[in-house]
Amino acid sequence: MRFIPSALLTIVSLVASAQAPEPYRDASLSAHERAADLLPRLTLDEKISLMMDVSPAIERLGIPEYNWWNEALHGVGRAGLATVFPQSIGMAATFDNDAVLAAFNAVSDEARAKYNGFRREGRHGRYQGLTFWTPNVNIFRDPRWGRGQETYGEDPYLASVMGEAVVNGLQGPADSKYIKTIAGAKHYAVHSGPEWNRHSFDARDIDPRDLWETYLPAFKTLVDAGVGQVMCAYNRFEGEPCCSSKKLLIDILRNEWGYDKIIVTDCWAMNDFHNKRAHATHQSGVDASADAVLSGTDLECGSDFANLREAIDRGLITEEAIDESVMRLLEARFSLGEMDDDASSPWASIPMSAVDSKANRALALDMARKSMTLLKNNGVLPLARNASV
Repeated sequence: MRFIPSALLTIVSLVASAQAPEPYRDASLSAHERAADLLPRLTLDEKISLMMDVSPAIERLGIPEYNWWNEALHGVGRAGLATVFPQSIGMAATFDNDAVLAAFNAVSDEARAKYNGFRREGRHGRYQGLTFWTPNVNIFRDPRWGRGQETYGEDPYLASVMGEAVVNGLQGPADSKYIKTIAGAKHYAVHSGPEWNRHSFDARDIDPRDLWETYLPAFKTLVDAGVGQVMCAYNRFEGEPCCSSKKLLIDILRNEWGYDKIIVTDCWAMNDFHNKRAHATHQSGVDASADAVLSGTDLECGSDFANLREAIDRGLITEEAIDESVMRLLEARFSLGEMDDDASSPWASIPMSAVDSKANRALALDMARKSMTLLKNNGVLPLARNASV
């Protein structure tokens, strides 16, 4: 029997470990495994920085800069040339969820093509990422709201079916190694106007049957479809801002529906918590940010989460609570392949020629034709000249 000196074994072990990548860099592992390995390598301040929509690079760990804000209500928005589909309310008028699915397959192709171009140029700004705050499945009951065109109308079932088609088109095949883009169901919940006082309005007197049969079904459908984000609304619900509503976020979304992915605030909604001209339910951004995270919110569009370090120092929240949110954010980023080489992703080969292509323009034209709706002249129409409404 030959004996190998222990010193030699130590050297061999060190060389082997030096050659092996850290588990979070290993693309063969699951997104969950990689996130679990990366999380404890982060400092507390780094974790907090990743919980804001403008997330800085953490170069020592190879984490690139990322901006979570992107829009795709009827095509990739605010990032240059794109195929423009009819507004959501027009798509709803087609009553053709297969056509909506085809449209958002095209939208996610264009989103990936644009992202590939931005990435090659080292650009990571707003509207250049892969996380879309789309679709809007709020119920459109009052034309005075001002944002009804973003929705799929007043019927909960139609909003559910259309919203699911959007999610499936944006996120891509369920069996793909990497998700194509991440969709976001908004605005959760009971957010259907009026727009002018959304920062102070309290939806307090909602009949329970109306809540469960009208306002929540589309969100439940999208959660079941695997939507990667849920955006909480500006308004209050039964006294609490939606982004700190224990009933909406913990009792219903997390516990009853089992949702384990990202909850993101609407933009600067956190400011409403302590703005004296808005909800003013909290004394400052410190206790507001702690309450939001403890209530289930993971990501802020805004800057109030910068107060989380002080909230921890004051004992309002623990680092373990921060970890729960950061784990979800890291897992989402790994699931996109956003931290991996292009060669790993089947979506990296989608070229810029996919953007505003002839095929996509034909889809948009077909959708526009299908959206046209004729109203039957049954004696009510046309309205008499002296009629009042």
